[in-house]
Amino acid sequence: MAADESADAVDYFGTTFSIEDEDHTLANSLRFFLNKNPHVEFSGYSMPHPSEELVNLRVQTTGEVSATQVLRTSCEDLKDVCVHIKSVIKAECQAAAARKKK
Repeated sequence: MAADESADAVDYFGTTFSIEDEDHTLANSLRFFLNKNPHVEFSGYSMPHPSEELVNLRVQTTGEVSATQVLRTSCEDLKDVCVHIKSVIKAECQAAAARKKK
């Protein structure tokens, strides 16, 4: 993941991150978690071209924390939710298998 930064000025509170080899699935999930963060004023993403596996994720914060920090937090939150979903699905599959054996 790389941040596009101009040589003239660096705005740590508003950054566009370019994420390679990803699509709407990750981008929309991150946008959801970013928008839930009270330190985020704006987040959105675009894909330059449908045949390109590249996502441009724009993050603008309130200035209390950096865009990198809120993106990192959102990635951790998304990971936590995925781990929880995986554990629930695994438990339900095991329960279904146990019911089937009866």
